[in-house]
Amino acid sequence: MSTISAQQPGFTVRRNRRRTSPGRALAWLVMIVFLVVTLFPFLWIIRTALSTTRSLPSSPSDLLPVDFTWGAFKRVLGLSSQAQAIAQGGSGASVNFWLYLRNSAVYAAGVTVGQVFFSSMAAYAFARLHWRGRNLVFGIFLGALLVPPIFTQLPNFILIKNLGLLNTLPGMILPAFFMTPFAVFFMRQFMLGINREIEESAALDGAGPWRTFFKIVLPLCAAPATTLAILVFIQTWNDYFWPLLVGNTNNTRVLTVALGVFQSQTPSGSPDWAGLMAATLVAAAPVLLVFIAFARKIIDSIGYSGSR
Repeated sequence: MSTISAQQPGFTVRRNRRRTSPGRALAWLVMIVFLVVTLFPFLWIIRTALSTTRSLPSSPSDLLPVDFTWGAFKRVLGLSSQAQAIAQGGSGASVNFWLYLRNSAVYAAGVTVGQVFFSSMAAYAFARLHWRGRNLVFGIFLGALLVPPIFTQLPNFILIKNLGLLNTLPGMILPAFFMTPFAVFFMRQFMLGINREIEESAALDGAGPWRTFFKIVLPLCAAPATTLAILVFIQTWNDYFWPLLVGNTNNTRVLTVALGVFQSQTPSGSPDWAGLMAATLVAAAPVLLVFIAFARKIIDSIGYSGSR
């Protein structure tokens, strides 16, 4: 039996080429359009922050910075004098950036630690302990997800006021310090997948529910707990209304509220857009870094917990 060689005349070697179908090309085009639309505001913020406020009206449609300068970032970080700020189009208003950064860090960290810890305890009770009415209580508790957060702001404000905690960091942290429906649901979904034989072995060794939770279950939930901590931290860092309602002094003001105050201090006719955009970028930088570093972990944990 003879074989046909690829080198023989008249023999054509067919290569499998992956042709791009019209549907695939259209999908890529739609994705690129959505990507551009999503990133364009962020790029415009960078362009404005690197421009001089006085030069912005002369070239409002330029995609590149107008009269490039780092002056806006220096004003935000308190590295420029009032005269320099006014010369570049700033209002001369100052932002105590490092104090507000500290307040934001304390506020976000306090809420994150409390929510992760207490939500993990509640999730353990709903997922691993057996008690009468457990599913009913969990259903009612989960129904709180349907309540808009704005409905709870006024009762929480009255409570904090009666406790004498207005304009204090503990007063800002306390309402969100304990468990939330989403956090409990998130941790419960993961705990449902833990092998019960591990807990049974611990019970044979004399471990009670508390010891089992702290020594076995909680270490096994390190990955989802870390993901939950990142999600809570990002949400709390970007929170605006509650910190504005409770903490309106310099000692308790967070970065998001400080940006609003900074904008209100600029003249209405010629606001310091470069300074405001620079402050926005600086305030968002920690959240962006956290999300970029743990984006894959967040997506994987949400997908795993959601499949339970």
